[in-house]
Amino acid sequence: MKIVVDAMGGDHAPAVVVAGAVNEARQRGTQIILVGQEARVRAELNRHGDVSGLPIEVVHASEVVEMAEHTMAVKAKRDSSLMVGMRLVKEGKADAFASAGNSGAVMAAALFTLGRIPGIERPAIGSIYPAAPVPCLIIDIGANADCKPEYLMQFALMGHAYARVIFGLESPTVGIISNGEEEDKGSMLIRETYPLLKASGLNFVGNVEGKDIGRGLANVIVTDGLTGNVIVKLTEGVVSFLGKTLKRQFTRGFLNKAALILMAPGIIMALPGLALLYPSAHALIKQVDWREIGGAPLLGVNGVVVIGHGRSDAKAIGSMIRMAEKSAQQNLIGAIQAELARRRNSQG
Repeated sequence: MKIVVDAMGGDHAPAVVVAGAVNEARQRGTQIILVGQEARVRAELNRHGDVSGLPIEVVHASEVVEMAEHTMAVKAKRDSSLMVGMRLVKEGKADAFASAGNSGAVMAAALFTLGRIPGIERPAIGSIYPAAPVPCLIIDIGANADCKPEYLMQFALMGHAYARVIFGLESPTVGIISNGEEEDKGSMLIRETYPLLKASGLNFVGNVEGKDIGRGLANVIVTDGLTGNVIVKLTEGVVSFLGKTLKRQFTRGFLNKAALILMAPGIIMALPGLALLYPSAHALIKQVDWREIGGAPLLGVNGVVVIGHGRSDAKAIGSMIRMAEKSAQQNLIGAIQAELARRRNSQG
């Protein structure tokens, strides 16, 4: 597997992108093609000692689509790292593309270069929801604010294929976001999509309320891009708020600080017990750490594409590369095509 990594994508590119790529190449032997302005990319590579033996190639791209640029900048910048990287996948010189750059531009470049999988009208961005007790993919989280029932049906099929090959689930459960559990609840879009999902042959569990996502009611949560984006951003905000609030409350004021000092001997005595709890605590921290997930799959384009968070650090870049590699290894595109064929056959 060769993974194309957009060296110029992200708030802290190319430094953190190159660092994440070097770590993956050293630790796992991942074959990586770094695409970007060659002089800058090689300057960053030189910061990591001798990289001559690593499976890393550098492909020059003279232009950069900046984070704040309009999506259509990809049309004007044909020699951008996004377009050059996508062409490598299109030409079969690489197996997947990963970028922490402008998400709208990544999607546009993928559509212009790779095209859609036949049978998919609107590609969608998925997001692994870290706060659920079971593997959970929310789709769409921002690519399509306005949707038709057939789009949501296609999102469900793509999400189902993803959950089978990436999560390893034989029969993933599928639900649709609504404001009530009853079949007649929700907007016109939801009510019109419900019977399509019910007759789809998928393991459809019905409507899923916001509170049920974190309870693990479904492995695939289907929604329009506007609602999905709000869910993901709201969750990020709540987690950040709780972390900062707890830290502030425990350390503010004389009484709290005095209590921490008085508790110190007890904490020291409890260290052996805390050590036993460390593996569980560490696993929980990893589960809710977005850097462990690394990126969001762009589903529906005719090639493996993963979009990382703009503020990604080297750790998140490494996770993004692993997600792209696994998707290519598990033949995610073939799984989606098979799911679409299954539905066509079931419809006669």
